Amino acid sequence: MTVKYKIKMLSDWHCGSGLDSGADADLLVIKDENNLPYIPGKTIKGLLRDALLDMLDVGKVEQSALDTLFGKVNEDKSTSPGKSSFYNAELPAVEKNEIVMNSLSTHLYRNVASTSIDEKGVANQGSLRTMEVCIPMTLEGEIECPVDQKDILEKAMKWVRHLGSSRNRGLGRCQWTITA
Repeated sequence: MTVKYKIKMLSDWHCGSGLDSGADADLLVIKDENNLPYIPGKTIKGLLRDALLDMLDVGKVEQSALDTLFGKVNEDKSTSPGKSSFYNAELPAVEKNEIVMNSLSTHLYRNVASTSIDEKGVANQGSLRTMEVCIPMTLEGEIECPVDQKDILEKAMKWVRHLGSSRNRGLGRCQWTITA
């Protein structure tokens, strides 16, 4: 079954590309061929798996759900694959087309600077870092999964409140909803 969902970003967010732009920014957002941000499917998978692991710790989900969705390591150290496929979360097609046709992609990003402060309130030498972030927006994605796992995925989505880099420092606040 195909589970379609939306991620509404409620704050600036950053899913990193691992690249920098020299003097402009130390950390760049991952972008597609049209300079549009997206969240890789493997990131979506990791977020939902982490959420389900947390839920497992408090007794809200069974281990078998994780094994079905994400696979498992068997006693003989071999692995069994999960029965789910996670695809990139992207801007809706209408918005993508509008942004690309009007060359508006540069308006989706801004740079945020931070530095380390010592006990005297002075910036530590060489600690200034600049991160490119995306403005709040709504992304859409899909997950292929067994039909009996849709409810488990929905619970995991509700558990995820932040995503991306610096999510423990206020970036990436989000709200997930299943649309189909």
